[in-house]
Amino acid sequence: MEKWFSAEFLKTFLHGRRAIVAAVAAMLVLGTVTTGILVSVNRPAPPAAAPSSAPVDNSITATAGPLLKAERPEAPLALPGLPAGPVNVLVIGSDIRGNAKEATKQAAKSGSRVDHRADTLMLMHIPADRKKVYGISIMRDLWVDIPGYGGSKINASLEIGGTALVARTIGNLLHTRIHHTVMVDFDNFRAIVDGLGGIEVNVSAPFTSTHDSRHSFRQGVNRLNGQQALEFVRERYAFSDGDYQRVRNQQEFIRAVMSKMQSSGVLKDAGKTLAFATKVAPRLIMDNGLGVMKLAGLAYALRDIDARSASFMTLPTAGTGVSGDGQSIVLPDYNGIAQVADALAKDRLGQLPK
Repeated sequence: MEKWFSAEFLKTFLHGRRAIVAAVAAMLVLGTVTTGILVSVNRPAPPAAAPSSAPVDNSITATAGPLLKAERPEAPLALPGLPAGPVNVLVIGSDIRGNAKEATKQAAKSGSRVDHRADTLMLMHIPADRKKVYGISIMRDLWVDIPGYGGSKINASLEIGGTALVARTIGNLLHTRIHHTVMVDFDNFRAIVDGLGGIEVNVSAPFTSTHDSRHSFRQGVNRLNGQQALEFVRERYAFSDGDYQRVRNQQEFIRAVMSKMQSSGVLKDAGKTLAFATKVAPRLIMDNGLGVMKLAGLAYALRDIDARSASFMTLPTAGTGVSGDGQSIVLPDYNGIAQVADALAKDRLGQLPK
């Protein structure tokens, strides 16, 4: 395993010989983006849609891995703080069979679309008081209006218009501003988890994965490497309620990652936080408004939030159905969604009924 944080690396970085200018995962975001790799085995064809001229707005104890073995910098480091008010970060998991970042670059050059869907969608909400973190999972087959294209499964918005259109679609649905976006593919998910030295999750009921290694998960605490963690957050066929249990597993995984990062002590030291973010950066795709310093600052600002207090929910749905063109879809619960939107607007997600 590559040693990601040697003294030589930190010295070089902190003296500015070669800083990596890229988007990175913050404390809360890292846990979420590493779940964003749910790969669909048999994806439906993209919806037939005419292009539009409408603008597109852009208590876990696993051993620490090399990602968490950062050394203290030679001098104190100041990181930027969070802006005033609540912050919303949209986390997207691409189901691409390859490198999403490279595919996105090639598509931009050729003017074509990237052949992938958003199989994981979670809006992370950081309230203005910074006392807690909230995650809103959005079902990938939720039927919504994609701006400029009409009704479709929400996961199709990624292929149609990239991460900016996904953010615009969800922003319109919830009547809220999406401040930043983060996307990861499954290859980089595995690498990040292995770089953390593995993760321990609490499995509510035993199951055997239907993917890849067919790993068996026992009830209780399971320690997972990158491949096993990938299968844990992907699995849906083993459960009677399919995607709904998969979402719950993702949420459990997020808590585990957040807890491990906190217990490692990396987030208590600004220099270590920056070094960690810098190493993770090349494995993520983030919006242009995020740079390494800004995201490291976000992580550091949230260092005192207890991961066990993180609160998760699934955006309300009204069961399943079939679209006019024969697709199996998840129906939106508009009244429930309106309540979530109102709570977001008032920065009162914690007051929603359980």
